[in-house]
Amino acid sequence: MALFKRSSDDSGGLFARVKKGLKKTAQLLKTDIRDLFKQEGRLVDDAFLGELFAILIKTDMGGGPAGEIRTHLDSDFRGRVVEKTDLLETVKAKIRDLMTQSDEPIRFAESGPTVIIVVGVNGSGKTTSIAKLAHLFREEGRSVVLGAGDTFRAAAVEQLTIWAERIGVEIVKGKSQSDPASVAHRCVARAIEAEADVCIIDTAGRLQTQSNLMQQLSKIRRVITNQIELAPHEVLLVLDATAGQNGISQAKGFSEAAECTGIILAKLDGTAKGGVVIPIRQQFNIPVKFIGVGEKVEDLAVFNADDFVDALFDEPEAS
Repeated sequence: MALFKRSSDDSGGLFARVKKGLKKTAQLLKTDIRDLFKQEGRLVDDAFLGELFAILIKTDMGGGPAGEIRTHLDSDFRGRVVEKTDLLETVKAKIRDLMTQSDEPIRFAESGPTVIIVVGVNGSGKTTSIAKLAHLFREEGRSVVLGAGDTFRAAAVEQLTIWAERIGVEIVKGKSQSDPASVAHRCVARAIEAEADVCIIDTAGRLQTQSNLMQQLSKIRRVITNQIELAPHEVLLVLDATAGQNGISQAKGFSEAAECTGIILAKLDGTAKGGVVIPIRQQFNIPVKFIGVGEKVEDLAVFNADDFVDALFDEPEAS
């Protein structure tokens, strides 16, 4: 059975958390689009399309996707008077089209442990995202071994250790300043020995421009592949949603150096720029696999394009 699939009757579970996480972005859209339709209906002309384009840009959607939506509306509605409901349904359909991707969050190994490397810049929410991911696996009844590969920051190892104890998973650590690849090797070896289902390896936070540290990621990959032929099975890039468009340059650097297979968009609840998911997905063809929608360990939701679009344009509940 596929992992993390939302059942048809789970109307208040994952979707409720996604909706909560996108509250700030949805509130921004609600206010601006309401102002766009102050009168009954609007004529779709250059002025209207320009105003709508500016609204979409404010969510950090970027000029590419916002421009595609504008062009689509121009083609379908130019010279017509439209109501808000009709416009929003068309915009939502276009965004769903832009966000089309596989709905498989994790590619599991056919046998032995599934090895996942997690990468990202310092402060992106990487360590917390690892804890949330481990919690999801544990909730599914899977055994997990964590590897504290950020050996350059004692605080990162300490934080991951605390999370491991809370969640109830094993953790492999190395000495301060030791080779992260050696920690990765020991973590995978322990996962094989313990017949664990999943092995998640943290890596030192780094900037996408630090070529020496990017090469270190390549070394970690080689070490793991020597132990398990098809590993790592996933390389997940954690991006801070509050970074907005800067996340795109991060995605570019990491996707090239680490061969990323998916994105975890963290801190989505802390920004009104949730639209940044769209250009990241469009430009790099890397699926957004999970989104962080709160501070609690259970606040990690499997990304679903339909849920995302519905929550993005949903009427936010009163605080």
